[in-house]
Amino acid sequence: MSSNEAIARLDAAVSALGDVHVSAWSDETLQDQLGELSAALCALDAVLSRVADEVRARGLRVEEPLAA
Repeated sequence: MSSNEAIARLDAAVSALGDVHVSAWSDETLQDQLGELSAALCALDAVLSRVADEVRARGLRVEEPLAA
């Protein structure tokens, strides 16, 4: 996968996650989905940590973009 394609896929994932609003879910829905939600969040955390660690291993920093 090219770097441009990878960035486009990351942007799409961020957009998809931006549409998730757990606060709007009922307690019942949250309880029903908690296992899957937890697994997805833990998997995302692991992958994001790996990517950030790979960037840092190259001597670079992961920084928040400056506000426009």
